Formats: sequence, C-alpha cells, structure tokens
Amino acid sequence: MTDNRFDAVVIGAGHNGLTAAATLAQQGKSVCVLERADRIGGMSRSADLGGATLPEMAHLLYNLNPGVAKSLGLKIASRALPTVALCPAQQHVVIQGKTAQYANGDAHPDAAAYAALYQRLKTFAALLGQLAEGAPPALAGGMLNAKTLQEMMALGKLGLGLKRLGKVEMREFLRVILSNAYDLILDELSDGPLAGALAADAVRGAYAGPRSPGTVFSLMYRLGNGGDVTLPIGGMGAVAAAFADAATKQGVQIRTDVDIASLVIANDRVQGVLLSDGTTIHADAVLSSAGAMQTMQIAGIAHFDVEATRRMRHLRNKGTTAKVNLVLRNLPAFTGLTREQTAGRLLVAPSAVAVERAFNPAKYGGISKSPLIEAVIPTLTDTTLAPDGTHILSAIVSYVPHGLEGGWTDAARADLLDRVVQTLEAYAPGIGELITHSQVLSPADIETMTGAPGGHWHHAEMGIDQILTVRPANLMARYAFGVGGLYLCGASAHPGGDVMGAAGRNAAMQVIKDGVLR
Repeated sequence: MTDNRFDAVVIGAGHNGLTAAATLAQQGKSVCVLERADRIGGMSRSADLGGATLPEMAHLLYNLNPGVAKSLGLKIASRALPTVALCPAQQHVVIQGKTAQYANGDAHPDAAAYAALYQRLKTFAALLGQLAEGAPPALAGGMLNAKTLQEMMALGKLGLGLKRLGKVEMREFLRVILSNAYDLILDELSDGPLAGALAADAVRGAYAGPRSPGTVFSLMYRLGNGGDVTLPIGGMGAVAAAFADAATKQGVQIRTDVDIASLVIANDRVQGVLLSDGTTIHADAVLSSAGAMQTMQIAGIAHFDVEATRRMRHLRNKGTTAKVNLVLRNLPAFTGLTREQTAGRLLVAPSAVAVERAFNPAKYGGISKSPLIEAVIPTLTDTTLAPDGTHILSAIVSYVPHGLEGGWTDAARADLLDRVVQTLEAYAPGIGELITHSQVLSPADIETMTGAPGGHWHHAEMGIDQILTVRPANLMARYAFGVGGLYLCGASAHPGGDVMGAAGRNAAMQVIKDGVLR
C-alpha cells in the first residue's frame, strides 16, 4: 500500500464515519478517513469558549449502540442523568426511567400511569430495535437465497415477538405505531411537565409537532435503540476521541483539513477520491457519512438516474434545532431544585400543548417566544471543563427554522439568545447577569460547519416515510448508493441519527458482504 492507495476511503470523521472505518480495518482492510474540518467529531466535538471546554453542538451521549461499543472496545466514561421537567410553578418533575416524582420528593399523581405507558413503549420499542442491527430487509424480486433467507429470519423474529405480546398488546402496538404522540400521551396522562417531557422526546430534532402523524413511531424508535441519556466525562470531544482511537488502533489513517473535489469514477465504479489540491487517493470503495444529496453531488449527479436524483432532492431535512452555549461566572440557582437535580437533563417543555405551540411559528419561518429547550450544566459533573467557579450551560433549542424569515443575521442570533435567556430566567432568576461568554449556532450555521443537510441533526427526518426500507429513499436503503463501490454510512442511512454508530458499522459490514473489497 502506498500513501494514496487504500482498500476504502471514508468521507467524514464523525462517529459513524470512524465506526465504519474501524469496522473495515478489523476485517483486514486498509482505510483512510478524510475530514473537511480541522478536527474530528462532526457534531460530537468540543470547542473552547472563554477558557471553558464546551460541547459545541451535541452535548449528551444518546443511544450508543452496545454492539458498536463492544466490537470497537470503546471506553467512554459517562454518567447517567435524570431528566428534570421544569414547571413554571416550580412543581418540577424528576424522571428516571419509568419512575416520576416531584423534585421535592412528593409522589406524582400520574406516576403509575406514566410507568405503565413507559414500560409499554419500551416493550414495543425493543421489537423495532432489533431492526437496527443490520441492513433493512430488501427481499428484492421475491427470490429465496442465503441473503433473503437471513432477512426473512429477521422479519420472522419481529413477527414472533409481536405474537408473544399477546392479542391485546399486539393490537395496541398496531393501533398506536402510526398515530401521533400528543393523543397517546394525553390519553394516559394529564397535561403538564411530565407529558411535555414525553412529547418533547417524541419530536426532538424533527420538523414535526407532537400532533403530527407517526410521532409515536419516532418515540418508540428512539427508545428501541436504548433511549439512554448519559453525560460523557471530558465532554463530547472525549466521545469523538474514543471512536478515533478505536480506528487508529486498527491502522486507520485519519486526515483532517482535507477538501474533496469529487469522486474518481470509471465504468460506473468508484476508483477513488480527487482532492481539491489535485491529489488522487485510490480506493475500491468509498463510504460517505455526508448527507445523501451531498454524497450524490460529490459523486456527480450525472452518474445517477433521474428518479434517484428526484428522490434525493425531495428528502425532508429541514433543520429546526439550534445550539446556545453559555459560560457563566457562577452556578445559576434553579428555583426548587437541589444541586444534584440541577446537574440533570433540564427540559423546558411545560406541557404537550406548549410543545405543539412552540412548533407553530417554525412552520412560517419564525421562532416561538417560549422556545423548547434541553439544557445541561456539564461542569456540575465534570469540573475539569472550566476554571474553578465557572460553569457551562449548554442548551439545545428546538423549533428554530433553518430558513428564518429575514435570514440569520447577527441581530437574529442575538434575538434567539435573548429568547433563550428570558425563558431560562423564569426558572433560574438572574441567570442573564452571570453570562460572560455566549455562542449561538443556528441550523444554517450548523449546516455550514458540519455539512449536515438543512442543518438537520439526523441528516433527514426520522418519520415513518424515511426510515427502515425507505431511508434515505425507496430502493436506496441498503447503504449501496448508485455507483458501484459507493456507500452511505452516516445518519442519512438506516437506522438514522443519535450517537449510535450503528449506521457506520452496518454500512461497513454491507461492503464486506457485497464483496466489493477483495
């Protein structure tokens, strides 16, 4: 192997790209990872602000796939966090798994109903979670062979699991799977912070409100992939470093600050990658963790048929999630919360109705005056992230449109910051006076920085019409992407977003199964 000859090239050094590279290297293949940015991690990376190390975009480790963690030997220190659903009347609710109680220790009147609903959703979700462990079924042409038999066995396992639920629960599964989260939640719970927390998790990162059809499916799908929420010690940069370490230990080369001009294609097969400086890196396979449309553009639209191009252009990927990072001179005091509770995942989603109302302005290019917020103060768990006494507040703000009316000017970012601070003031009076440094990243900024299409954290909606056998689109769902030797390995491929790594591993294993690499 020369410096510019590899079995495979992976585009993008996010967690999925690094997982794909490490998985191929474990199979004895030579792999090079190319990253446009000056550092690895994609959305799972850290940044410096005001002397503090903060999670620039993603701030929690969601749904790390156990199979990926085991196969790569990942060692990521983290702490499980409770969810604290904040209430304007200070009747905050602390949620840990299927238990819910008020922050002051009093019993919540809906605790039993919540536990039953949560357990039912987890049971249903476990059935769907099985489908994340490999390529989605194809059964192309109805031919029975070794590959389709394996797919039929996976579907048979799902069917058997449904049957084992019993008739009542099986009917309930079929009744709710395509319904909206709003109705399901409020059929079981009274509206308030507990219901709001469930509604918020059903639509996180989506261009959808809890009343939108299919949001029960998206909630179950997330729970089916674990649903665990942990705070990584050392920040999200430590997560990215763990994936990179696993790859480099297998001999993977990782190159940052590399700009790709195009793919090298001959006879409808990938031959390698052409860099902007004129260098060609030769490879028999290219795996892209970029968005589906971006990958098509890198390869060259001319190499795809009209229908494939049309499908990619019509992917639903409107980003609605912004990031606000604050450096604070002191710890803010959240009324009604202990220090330990303040260290949890703080949700501003006062009710299911409030979540739906927060979505309404985004439909028309606006931002709610009462935005939906998920916040953490990681310095309460990991004091190494900031100087003594200084704290970080990391906030993910939902329903912030990519195409803001009037555009994303400095004034627009300042307005978003003000709305977030004013919303937090209702729960932590005086927090605005503690801010020493701030960073605001709109969906448009996130797209520019990471290449995520539309600034969408999952590269495409996780709706029922863009999941499993139709992710990213019908007949393009098994990682192979049009041109021979070209594969998708990022969040736009099955099973989708969150910090799982499953898409990367599945794509790499599909490359091996397809016999692309000799």
